[in-house]
Amino acid sequence: MSKTLIGVADTVFPSLEPARQALGDIDAEIHVATEPTPEAILEVAREADALFVTYAKITGDIISELSRCRVIGRFGVGTDNIDIDAATRAGIMVTYAPVYCLDEVSDHTLALLLALARKIPYAHSLVNDRRWEMSAVVPINRLRGRILGLVGFGNIAQGIVPKARAFGIKTIAADPYVSDEVFTKLDVEQVDFDQLLEQADFISIHTPLTEETTNLFGQEAFIRMKPEALLINTARGPLVDIDALAQALEAGEIAGAALDVLPKEPPPDDCPLFGRDDVILTPHTGFYSADALLDLQTTVATDVASVLNGESPRFPVNPEVRDLK
Repeated sequence: MSKTLIGVADTVFPSLEPARQALGDIDAEIHVATEPTPEAILEVAREADALFVTYAKITGDIISELSRCRVIGRFGVGTDNIDIDAATRAGIMVTYAPVYCLDEVSDHTLALLLALARKIPYAHSLVNDRRWEMSAVVPINRLRGRILGLVGFGNIAQGIVPKARAFGIKTIAADPYVSDEVFTKLDVEQVDFDQLLEQADFISIHTPLTEETTNLFGQEAFIRMKPEALLINTARGPLVDIDALAQALEAGEIAGAALDVLPKEPPPDDCPLFGRDDVILTPHTGFYSADALLDLQTTVATDVASVLNGESPRFPVNPEVRDLK
């Protein structure tokens, strides 16, 4: 019996052994692309039965040359790096892992909020410069009674609610795609985007990246925010126009920002947010823990195995593919 060929477009894992184990009884031969270019990806994927991908772009052109592929498994929460429409037309199921890092990202979001609100990195830098000056971090406002606005109210955002509530922070959220029942169950006030900008002391972004949401936070949004407002982004980098953000910070239109993601990663040396005391940057680590990476590989590989075995995956992105067969 011939082996099942699995291509890997790119990987951030030190080992793919957890994924191999999650494939179960499938006798897989796994080939990893030497680099995340279309040519290198097609070398390992053109004749493959399945394709794993993390950050590499899987375009319609690449998909059109996949002669045997039945499933693409994306190691991550979002799927904006995959041409889903092209995969659907080709009859290729796409799966992902929407819940693997709920705790990690919600924890990281709250950690950034607390660090920014309490000015902890700035205070630490002062002490390292031998400046023991409380006056340098004035003012700092009490957390209790403040309003956190969540832009997007999916699983990660919902996980932030009880954690913020523990600090006495009230939560409001804007998401037209989430039912009223979810807001009621979590005791979160539902508002529209404009209301959120005007009311929130802290704004945390959790919306998917689409053409409509690219640069969602730009000059117009910053003008509408409170001057003491803080912005947190642990979702997708292009949701925030960082040039407009730097200008808003310089003009005092908002008070600070903490970003785990940027439009271009790694950022160029002339990134306008470098060196600012009112900005915290982390290198896209919000999703990470050793436990989360194990869950990620296991979740995606298990779903890929399900598709290869003729079964339904747990987390399909384009379930309509099943109806096309």
